[in-house]
This record gives sequence, structure tokens and C-alpha cells, in this order.
Amino acid sequence: MRIKLIAVGTRMPQWVEQGYKEYAQRMPSLCQLELVEIAAKKRGKNADTVRILRDEAQALKAAIPKGTLTIALDRKGKHLDTQELATNLQNWIDESQDVAILIGGPEGLDPSYLSQVQVKWSLSAMTFAHPVVRVMLAEQLYRAWSINANLPYHRGD
Repeated sequence: MRIKLIAVGTRMPQWVEQGYKEYAQRMPSLCQLELVEIAAKKRGKNADTVRILRDEAQALKAAIPKGTLTIALDRKGKHLDTQELATNLQNWIDESQDVAILIGGPEGLDPSYLSQVQVKWSLSAMTFAHPVVRVMLAEQLYRAWSINANLPYHRGD
């Protein structure tokens, strides 16, 4: 099974790329983590954000292979703890279910597209800069895998 992290935005700061890469490389081949970057549409003072979000949604949709479970990150989504993520990850592995996790740009994801996505998760009630979310999510996926593999990385409850 594969996990595609599909994120709006390119040319991230080096620390974001390094942080993401650190955890993505730790993932085993049976659940590879792959980053797919979608170019953010140009935003200006009088930008048409409705159109921008719609265009970005189309690009996100095009990057998702058929048969892939699609999860959107959204502040109104379901809150998971790390153990629940580990359980989900193990289920995906057992079912050979490919997964796409979507990270929107500065304004998030297009609301009409969001309503069509199969699953919505929230990482926190707080708002995070979208580049930071890449690193956080990669780390959490590695942590979930380490729990399932009984590695000492996770020392929480």
C-alpha cells in the first residue's frame, strides 16, 4: 500500500523538506510515503479565492489514483489520537488500501470539493501553517507505524 501526501504548494523552505524527508525515509516499503506537490495558484491583493480554490481542487483530484481512499485535512474534520491513526494505518496495510491525504493551501480546500471527500481529519483545533503540516503528518505516520511494529520510538500512552 502507498500513502500519497498531496499538498498545495511548492518550493518549501529547506527545513520543511528536510523534516518531511526524515520521516518519509523511515517508513517501510510496505507503506511508502510519497509527497505530491500541487502548484499553488497565484494570490494577490484582489485574488478570486473561490476560483483559486476550485482550480487547486481540480489539480488535487487529478493527482489521486482511482481506488484510493481520500482523506482531507480540515479543521472541522474528525480528531484522531495517535493510537487511532496507528489502527487506521494497520487496517490500510492489511487491506492493501492506497491512501491520499490532502493538504490545502493558505485558505484550505475548496468547500464544494471538501464535501465530496470520503474522510475528513483535523490535526488540531489550532491552525498550522500548511508547510508545517507536511512535517507533522509525516512524523505522525511514522509514529503510527512504529507503534504497530512495536518499536521504541513512541513512548506515550
